[in-house]
Amino acid sequence: MLWKEAEPKPGCGVRTRVSFYYHYGIFISPEEVIQFGLPDDPTCPGLDIRVLKTDVYTFLQGGTLEVGFPEKQERKTLRPAKQVIALARSRLGEGGYDLFQNNCEHFMNQCLFGEKRPSIFQALRK
Repeated sequence: MLWKEAEPKPGCGVRTRVSFYYHYGIFISPEEVIQFGLPDDPTCPGLDIRVLKTDVYTFLQGGTLEVGFPEKQERKTLRPAKQVIALARSRLGEGGYDLFQNNCEHFMNQCLFGEKRPSIFQALRK
C-alpha cells in the first residue's frame, strides 16, 4: 500500500500517525470512519477495545490523514467500496483486539482485501 495525503473516497483505507505508530481505519465520510479502537485511549483497557465509528476529526486525534493506494498486486484482491463499507459496518462493536494478531491495521486489511496482513508490530516481534 502506498500512503499519501489526499482526498479520501468512501470505502478507502486511511491512517494517521500517533506518536511512534500509525492508526488505521476505513473512511466512509467526514462524519464516519470505522476503526478498531481509538489510539492511546486511557479509558479503554485492551480487552475492551471494540470496532467503532467516529468522525474524521476524532479519528485523526490532531494528526494528518493519509489515504492508502493499493499497489498493483493488491488491486487484484481489493474489494469494491460498497462491499468494504458493508463489511466494516457489520463489524461495529466487535472485540477481540490483540496488538500482534488483531489490531486496527488487520481490521482495515480484512475489510479491503479479505485477509489479515502482517502489521508493523508483527515485524517488530521477529
